[in-house]
Amino acid sequence: MFDNLTDKFEAVFKKLRGQGRLSEENIQEALREVRLVLLEADVNFRVVKDFIAAVRERAVGQDVLKSLTPGQQVIKVVREELGRLMGEGEANGLDLAARPPVPIMLCGLQGAGKTTTCGKLALRLRQEKRSPLLVPADIYRPAAIEQLMTVGRQLGIPVFAATSGDDPVAICAAARHYAELNGYDTLILDTAGRLHIDGALMDELVRIKAAVNPREILFVADAMTGQDAVTVAQGFHDRLDLTGVILSKLDGDARGGAALSIRAVLGKPIKFVGLGEKLDALEIFHADRMAQRILGMGDVLTLIEKAQGAVDRDQAAAMEQRLRKEGFTLENFRDQLQTIKQMGSMDSLLGLLPGVGKALKQAQGMQLPDKELKKIEAIINSMTRRERRDHRLLNGSRRLRIARGSGTSVQDVNQLMKRFTEAQKMMKKMQQLGPKALKGMLAKGGRLPF
Repeated sequence: MFDNLTDKFEAVFKKLRGQGRLSEENIQEALREVRLVLLEADVNFRVVKDFIAAVRERAVGQDVLKSLTPGQQVIKVVREELGRLMGEGEANGLDLAARPPVPIMLCGLQGAGKTTTCGKLALRLRQEKRSPLLVPADIYRPAAIEQLMTVGRQLGIPVFAATSGDDPVAICAAARHYAELNGYDTLILDTAGRLHIDGALMDELVRIKAAVNPREILFVADAMTGQDAVTVAQGFHDRLDLTGVILSKLDGDARGGAALSIRAVLGKPIKFVGLGEKLDALEIFHADRMAQRILGMGDVLTLIEKAQGAVDRDQAAAMEQRLRKEGFTLENFRDQLQTIKQMGSMDSLLGLLPGVGKALKQAQGMQLPDKELKKIEAIINSMTRRERRDHRLLNGSRRLRIARGSGTSVQDVNQLMKRFTEAQKMMKKMQQLGPKALKGMLAKGGRLPF
């Protein structure tokens, strides 16, 4: 979503870095450009005004102007103020410190992705060892109840039984009583939306709030709608007193104004962001990390968390034993590719590395390797177990069979084998070097001997 915004920020900062010394005039000119960048991204104009004023006040201080690297100091100020704008330092996640079952109420306009977000949130809570129950309180949208039941079946999470003829307030109250009797500690209420705010919708939501007293009332904002999302969120907040926001569709190609404006306008934290259609594509929102992504600085911490979530410790230990015993084989290579796939698309993962996403985008004709990874996995799966463990068996006839079985060409198989043998040589040299020597060499800025 933030690619265009990142490129424009980078152009502004490039000018600052190119100047040995900065004056107040240089900073004012840079801030005018930053202001235009934010307004073009559909950020609320009052938010932009306050943001520029805060950056200006800090950037023209003597500690910045007399710094040896004033351009970098200004960039640092912008990053910090961008994080503050989006709520840096605020508590992440949900407040579930209440007697169970704890109700969580999701609200928003139709089409914002509430039902899918309910499923994503339920999955996340189950991973945190909670026992959620999904509650279908949208009786108006055709097939809304069926959609939530489908999501529940996909995740193996129970959905409270309801029909389109039931009263939404009664559904929520009955679901709470059912959860108390059956040991569910969290209720996730999928409330109705409209194409626009209307009095009947708001009255119904107010009655649901009064009936179940939700611990969290979360507004699901479609990040693709820009300033409209902020305006709608304010209308819901005025009637319901929201506790937080979930930004959906942050993987889209909108300008990103809602993400930068909504917290400042509402004064309520962004708690989660949806980054895809898959039901595990929900992340806790970190304002400082998002600021770094917007400014093209990457987000290594999120990448590490994704890796920790995808790698099972027992499996990692078993893989290490296999590597020591058998060496680096095509079977190990395939297992590592499958682990990477669990972390998300390569496009999103590479975007978390500082400068990598931009470099790949600038490379003419270079494609990000999601399709390439699928092709590699298909080729390896078309081999016999013996061939995967000893690639030296792969003569011409075997490679032709593998190519036909994987729907690829012999050239693709040959290319994979060339890459694999290079990787295998690298792995052997790293093992010979030893972990302590490798760590010391990297710490001193040395190059690896291959």
